[in-house]
Amino acid sequence: MTVSTVEYIRYRIPEQQSAEFLAAYTRAAAQLAAAPQCVDYELARCEDDFEHFILRITWTSTEDHVEGFRKSELFPDFLAEIRPYIGDIEEMRHYKPTTVRGSGASVPTLYAWAGGAEAFSRLTEVFYDKVLKDDLLAPLFADLAPEHAAHVALWLSEVFGGPPAYSETQGGHGHMVAKHLGKGITEPQRRRWVSLLQDAADDAGLPTDAEFRSAFVAYAEWGTRLAVYFSGPDATPPGEQPIPRWTWGSAPPYRG
Repeated sequence: MTVSTVEYIRYRIPEQQSAEFLAAYTRAAAQLAAAPQCVDYELARCEDDFEHFILRITWTSTEDHVEGFRKSELFPDFLAEIRPYIGDIEEMRHYKPTTVRGSGASVPTLYAWAGGAEAFSRLTEVFYDKVLKDDLLAPLFADLAPEHAAHVALWLSEVFGGPPAYSETQGGHGHMVAKHLGKGITEPQRRRWVSLLQDAADDAGLPTDAEFRSAFVAYAEWGTRLAVYFSGPDATPPGEQPIPRWTWGSAPPYRG
């Protein structure tokens, strides 16, 4: 998990020039879209004072922006479009995200949509019952601790937007990764794990709507592929990192 840099550029553009300004940035955006250093971008206009604009660009890092994009063949065309408005810049700075982050309640978390703590407890109980009966996966869990299913329920709950109970009682992402070191998980075992997790989700009564299940399976694919890597002989354990927070992605919950 990487931490990107966010660049904010505040403009004050006379209202009679706003149409030309927006047109210029529409053309300049093609260079941002083509830049491998650019994660995403957005130009917003103030509702209270139409002369104020804020451009937000997420870069892979400040160095990638300054030493990469600005020295690339894309930058001259970008600069040519925005040059007339450089004098209208009121602020241009890079910012790093802090640990203060979260989402509002306008869109429910995956945790809430699934049914909260009880749903994830049911899920892991059903899942590990299946695992211990599975010829391919049972050897990996021969020494399964009695509290393992409950800990995984806390992990999944936090990943999908629930309370930080795993972080507070067990540790962060590095703690979970450490449990896979040296396990030598194979690709067939990974696939079986994902398959049984989906079966357990059905049996435990988790939502079956396409939007929830696509996000649910996406995390299972991402997490298990990391598990395979970190269980291998050449894996380097990551530094301490917060637990990932999974969201709906490109398919938010459907509300008819």
